[in-house]
Amino acid sequence: MITTHQLSVSYGKETIIQNLDLEIPEGKITALIGPNGSGKSTLLKTLCRINKGFGGELSVLGKPITSYADKELAKYISLLPQVLTTPEDITVRRLVEYGRSPYLSYWGKLSLEDHQKVDRAIEETHIQDLVDKKVDALSGGQRQRVWIAMVLAQDTPIVMLDEPTTYLDLSHQVELMKLIQKLNASGKTIIVVLHDLNQACRYCDHLVVLKSGEVVTSGSPEEVFTESLLRDVFDLEAVVMPDPVSNKPMCINL
Repeated sequence: MITTHQLSVSYGKETIIQNLDLEIPEGKITALIGPNGSGKSTLLKTLCRINKGFGGELSVLGKPITSYADKELAKYISLLPQVLTTPEDITVRRLVEYGRSPYLSYWGKLSLEDHQKVDRAIEETHIQDLVDKKVDALSGGQRQRVWIAMVLAQDTPIVMLDEPTTYLDLSHQVELMKLIQKLNASGKTIIVVLHDLNQACRYCDHLVVLKSGEVVTSGSPEEVFTESLLRDVFDLEAVVMPDPVSNKPMCINL
């Protein structure tokens, strides 16, 4: 689905990612995990070309990412960034409608199909009672769900989420992760940055473990999530055991 070869990303003189080879599997939920400063968000923003200044090769659906026009790429990849800037005085519904921007005609009017996709995204994120409210009047958790609805309305085969559970209480975190699984079951490839390692193991099919801008290992949670990995990458002494609900590996901090 997405591949890199010798990918390098720098900010000024500082190299964040260097000579990274990676394959994101199609039709799976891939979690990017690693300690703070490991390059997770930088990698995600590069994979969707928010960061355009990179070296090496980066391909999406078998084509170099540089060959896509911005509007064309936005029909294949949607992104929920970590830092969100809400336009002033905008209603919830209007913000969700922005997700349909890549598909609008020259006149910029939403079609019946556009409205249907917006309605579905609003329903899936359970924000029906918020649609007429101003986004800047909402709580942090409510705003996060509205932005997620906008991403869902974009309806792309690849969905990228940078720490999407930020500002969400525990019940809404679980709700969101189950929604991600539902989107994946409908055929979408999901790439998500997560800090909660147990969430990553429970809900994701594929883990990419980063440290200092390099891929330490990748594979299924059962293959890569070990006590030695936690010790070497996260400086964490923990016991790894089966999750009693999902039977995926989980860790308990010692």
